[in-house]
Order: sequence, then C-alpha cells, then structure tokens
Amino acid sequence: MVKIIKKFLVVIIVVIMLIGATVFGYFFIGSVKAQSNITWGVDFSQSQAEYLKLNWKELYLAILHDLGAKNIKLHTNWDWVEGKQDDYYFNDIDWQIQQAEQSNVKIIYVIGMKTGRWPECHIPAWGQGLSQKEQQTELLKYITAVVLRYKNSKAIINWQVENEPFLTFGECPSWYYENDTFLKKEVALIRSLDPSRQIIISDSGELSTWFHASQIADTVGITMYRKVLGLNVYGFLNPVTYSRKADIIKNVFHKKVICIELQAEPWAGEPFLQAPIEEQLKSMNPTMFKENVAFAKQTGLDTFYFWGTEWWYWMKEKQHQPEIWNEAKKVFQADDSFAANSATVPSAIVVNTTPSTPQKNISWIRAFFQWVFHRF
Repeated sequence: MVKIIKKFLVVIIVVIMLIGATVFGYFFIGSVKAQSNITWGVDFSQSQAEYLKLNWKELYLAILHDLGAKNIKLHTNWDWVEGKQDDYYFNDIDWQIQQAEQSNVKIIYVIGMKTGRWPECHIPAWGQGLSQKEQQTELLKYITAVVLRYKNSKAIINWQVENEPFLTFGECPSWYYENDTFLKKEVALIRSLDPSRQIIISDSGELSTWFHASQIADTVGITMYRKVLGLNVYGFLNPVTYSRKADIIKNVFHKKVICIELQAEPWAGEPFLQAPIEEQLKSMNPTMFKENVAFAKQTGLDTFYFWGTEWWYWMKEKQHQPEIWNEAKKVFQADDSFAANSATVPSAIVVNTTPSTPQKNISWIRAFFQWVFHRF
C-alpha cells in the first residue's frame, strides 16, 4: 500500500512538473509575428504639463502638428473640472476636444476618480471629507455631466473608466479598492448615457492576469513597463508573454487587448523637477525608447499609447535634449506613411486574429484556462 501511495505521489509530482513546464513555456518561450499595421498614440495630461511648467496648449498643439499623433488618451481630473461643488469648468477640455476634432484626431477619454498621474485619485478638496456614499454620489454626478457634454463629439472613440482601478497605487479613499461594485455602477451609467461607444478598463500589464478587467470592459487596456528606478525589473517578461495573455483574453472573454500605457518616460525615485537628469536617463533615454518600440512590435498587439509625451517636450524645451521627441516623430511619420499606403485598412482598432502559435499546440491550453476560470 505504501509503495502504491509513493508511486501515486511520484506520478502527481511529475504531472505537476510537466504542467508547470508547459505553462512556463507557453508564457515565456517562443515568439510571434511582429505587427506591421500598428496604431500609435500618446497619453496627455494637462496637469502633468503644468507641473513641468510647460505651456500646455503649446504642447498639445505640438503633439498634433509637430509630433503628428492622431490618437490621444486624454487624462482629465475631477478636482480640476469641479473645483467648486456643482460648478464645472470645462473650458480647457473643450479646447482640447475642439483641436482634436479640427485635426481629425481620435480620443480615448479617461473619466472617473482615479484617472492617472499622482496622486492618482483626484478628489476635489470639497469632497475630501464626504462619506463614501456622498463621494460616490458626487462622482456619478460629475461623470454624468462629462458624458452628456462630450458624447456628441466626433473625436471621442472610447470612454476609459478609471485608470488601473484594480492596482493598489496612489492616494485613494479606503473604499476604492474594496470591490468592483462601484466601478460597475460607473460603467453602467456611462453605457446608459452613451451606448454608442465601447468601454475600456485598464489593468497592469505586468502584475495582473487581466481577467478582472475583461469581465467588465468591452476592451482591455494594459500597461507595458520595462525599467523602474534604472532596474530591469520586468526583464523576465518576453514579448510573447503579452501575446499569450492577450490570446487567452480574446479566446476566453472575446475581448480585445490594447496597450494604453507604453513606458516612454523615466520611473525615477523623485519627481522629475527634483530628480537629476542622469538618474532619469537610467530608466528612459533614446536607446531605451527605441528598444521599447521594438519590444512592443514583437508582442503582436496592434495598438499602443506612449506614456511620457509631457516629459519628452520638457526634455526638448527645458533641457535642450530633443532626441526622444524626434525619435517619436519618426514613429508617427512611419505610421502615417503606412496608413497612406494602406487606404483600404480601417484606422479603427481591429482584432488581430492571427494565432501566436499553431492552433494544435495551444488549443488545450486555452481550454485549460477556460475551465479554470469558469470552475473557480
């Protein structure tokens, strides 16, 4: 009996090791065909531009007319728009939307409480002392005002609800990360006000399975980071890792995965205005920028928004180092050239249906993840 038990345990261990090796190989070994038809865009935050003491309108126009970006993810802050309760200041956002419309630029509009850039959750001063219920009620009022104001704009293609709402990061109310109940309320409200546009929910590309976002979103937005504080902390992740995860999301949840935050600025230990330039260049410089672009192309994803356009412009205008800005121009110029030579290819986001590996090799793995998700 003891021998039988030992043999059984050995078999179990071997099976577990084989499954582990197979899963490891699936996520970390191999390659996919590099994307050629890629949609490139940039993230833009007026508050970040002003923190860097830039003329934010000049920067915005430079993005449109010098950089040549045709896709912008627009980060807006609740506390900037509603500095006084029930008194909405939309003038600056109106201008940004109007400029995008005039230039045929497409916008992903980030809306909610946690919308990117420190302190992440942008609660107006008058709302800081409110109860959880009161904060949520006021936030829904704000969201309603925003959607009703801009839902008829031809520039806006998607609403992104919150920014990485499942990643515990930033200064946010204690209730924010307790569950997804309120996030679902936000999404339901926006869908009721504007059923014509799909909803993006963003998630950490490196620290998440993306399953949670996939259950709520129409499209899943992910981050893609390589270096933090000059350290290659995500060096163990290969382009194929992102491709395989996106393949699972597509086949299990039938959702599109795009990168809405591709690292293109430093992750320094101090704010940019305090951090020495030498330290900043350890986690982002022209060489790293080109490497990140090449890495992104190898993931097989077809949509990327650069995170850091304000920093590029700051380096160009204030530090007299325009190299990354100029490298980015090359990316957008190549994008325009491809679009001009591919007039029959729609510019809207299209799901890449090319499997990353032969179907026969990964069909059972997909089935395994489907079973795991629905079973647990």
